[in-house]
Amino acid sequence: MIGELYTESLAGAAVEIEHVDGTRAPLEATRWREPIAGDEELLTRCAGPTLDVGSGPGRLTVALTRRGVPALGIDITPHAVHLTRRAGAQALVRDVFGHVPGSGRWATVLLADGNIGIGGDPLTLLKRVRELLRPGGWVLADVAPPGTASKVDRVRLRHGDELGEWFGWATVSAADIARLGVSAGFTCVDHWTRSGRWFARLR
Repeated sequence: MIGELYTESLAGAAVEIEHVDGTRAPLEATRWREPIAGDEELLTRCAGPTLDVGSGPGRLTVALTRRGVPALGIDITPHAVHLTRRAGAQALVRDVFGHVPGSGRWATVLLADGNIGIGGDPLTLLKRVRELLRPGGWVLADVAPPGTASKVDRVRLRHGDELGEWFGWATVSAADIARLGVSAGFTCVDHWTRSGRWFARLR
């Protein structure tokens, strides 16, 4: 059901993210189909073969492909992968914690659009990403602004009476990414802001 509701949102349906306390916010997945201010901060730092984790409809995977950067998007939603392929980039239906082609050989892994929150356990996710990277490889991630509390929420997708399953999603503050990076085995961390977004780079 999560994938079905996400697919509906990509098509423009008014799907919401619902928290356990009952608060809701619009998902607005269509925003990920077009370039977003600040994307250049990620794209220009992708050196060598790049894995876009949680690539959605593939705007970053497609942009990298058009620049001649070898890129692969992975997403658990078949329709999102279809959109990426239709736009001319490579993508596979994959869970980052499952089998991923090229494990240990990726130069860059992207965790854009808050995807450092995948699974609700950012430390475990970063340790998994470290397995996917080649020695000296980079993680590029969107993070929350300093002053934002890092936390793990239980959320689900909702469209009217259609309800998805509850799942964990994490928010990671720029103030906490250095600690997480070191705990996951990364040796170099920096973060910066541009166009209202905060980014982190881990090596």
